[in-house]
Amino acid sequence: MTPREFSLPLFDHANELLCGVDEAGRGPLAGPVFAAAVILDPLHPIDGLRDSKKLTAARRDRLAVEIKAHALAWSIAQCSEAEIDQLNILQATMLAMRRAVEGLSTRPTLALIDGNRCPVLTIRSEAIVQGDDTVPAISAASILAKTARDALLAQLHLQYPQYAFDQHKGYPTALHLERLRLHGVSPVHRRSYAPVRILLEKS
Repeated sequence: MTPREFSLPLFDHANELLCGVDEAGRGPLAGPVFAAAVILDPLHPIDGLRDSKKLTAARRDRLAVEIKAHALAWSIAQCSEAEIDQLNILQATMLAMRRAVEGLSTRPTLALIDGNRCPVLTIRSEAIVQGDDTVPAISAASILAKTARDALLAQLHLQYPQYAFDQHKGYPTALHLERLRLHGVSPVHRRSYAPVRILLEKS
């Protein structure tokens, strides 16, 4: 049973210093998985926060600058391709989220996590399904995680232009799969993911 099936949230948020937490990059075949944690400042509200996937890239970039300028605290963390292959993507995502929360310069009393599971934290946490589109602090975290990951994929494109990471951001599109077949597996591909693993087995 997920928390949102209850009529009330698990915690009363009124007296909490809460952070929102979200991830980006669970599905791609390449690159790290990112997570971000954000404590918003109620005295500096930010208009237009919502699920990063529902925003244009330009709007995400503008909001990311605003979040970093006006949030009480923010932190971005990641888990590498090697960690994903070693742990599995779920555990690597939980670890990236924990690193993001632990990286905050201000310690929150409650972490609101997008989705239906919480990482192991030293503070209380609450999972909120679709929180990235309903809870501003989670929306902010979603935006920071997404923009940070996209920026890294742009750098990886410069290192490995043959894979067109700037176009598909590592996701298993037809273009990406075609380039994988043509050029083989790069050091930044996730070897435990089926399309990559199958290519390695064939080679």
